[in-house]
Amino acid sequence: MELNIEYTNKQLEKILDQAVIYMCACPSQVAEQVIRLRNLFAYQKNCMVGNETALSIKTHQLIAEATSQAHDVMQACLHDVLVHENWDLETLEMPANLRQLLEKTILK
Repeated sequence: MELNIEYTNKQLEKILDQAVIYMCACPSQVAEQVIRLRNLFAYQKNCMVGNETALSIKTHQLIAEATSQAHDVMQACLHDVLVHENWDLETLEMPANLRQLLEKTILK
């Protein structure tokens, strides 16, 4: 079992970096959750290796399957948010209008 990866960890980190620079937390919150789900999934896969009891393996499989489903949902959400806000999907740069909105807010 593997995760469906639409955005690399490097791309997710770029979204997080933009949030710090431009103080736009919503897309970064979703990106952060995608990263956390990837870590949980990797943890569960690691727990399945070397475990000898069927009960223990099944527990980790259940968690990994649910994590995979949640990852797909949150990754799709991130895509929808980026499209809605007109982010550049190639470079993952925040659109100028959001940066300008931030500048206006700060200068008030």
